[in-house]
Order: sequence, then C-alpha cells, then structure tokens
Amino acid sequence: VVELVESGGGSVQAGGSLRLTCTASGVTEGDFCMGWFRQAPGQKREAVATDGLDGGTKYADSVKGRFTVSLDRAKNTLYLQMNNLKPEDSAMYTCASRLSPYCPLSAVYFGTWGQGTQVTVSS
Repeated sequence: VVELVESGGGSVQAGGSLRLTCTASGVTEGDFCMGWFRQAPGQKREAVATDGLDGGTKYADSVKGRFTVSLDRAKNTLYLQMNNLKPEDSAMYTCASRLSPYCPLSAVYFGTWGQGTQVTVSS
C-alpha cells in the first residue's frame, strides 16, 4: 500500500517562498507519477503541477514561472518549490500518486492521496 506524507506548509507574506515535500512509502514500481493539488475553502480542487515519465513536468497556468515541481525517484519524494507566492495561492496542498508513466494534470486520474499541508499567504 502506497502512503504519502506531506510537509513544508506554513504561513508567509506575499512574495515569499515555501518548499513542500511529499514522501511516498510502499512504492514497488518505478513507472509512477506524482503531483500536487490544492483546494481553498469553498473552491474546487485544482491541479497545481505533476511530474511523470510522459514528458516530465506540467503546471497549471496560474503557477507557471513561480512554482517548480520535481520528483526524486531514488527517494520516492516529490517537491514543490513555490516562489513569489500570492494570497490566491492559499489553500490546502495535497500530493497524489498514480501507478502509470502518464501523468495528466487532473485529479481524477490519481488514486492515492496524502493528508495535505496548509499554505497561507498574507498580503
């Protein structure tokens, strides 16, 4: 059973940076993909970024140029470096994994989810 544990959330002022980490345990296959998703109160869950073998990283338009996702397959760990944070980035950030080399930027394709880590950006 794959389990995901996130860390690194917190509160920052606009323009600041945070780095999220998601460590996967129980992974037995190499061709998996992982991604970050976020959900603010009263909003739908949205994809932030994914990293897979089908062409590498994908980003939501709202975070392009500010966020960087990277998957260290040797450590089964996914990172999300978030720079120039904005108040609208405030949300619960959750990582997810999928046992496939194909990594769509959509939550419906992911079957394993972590508990999430809160990110709050103040203006």
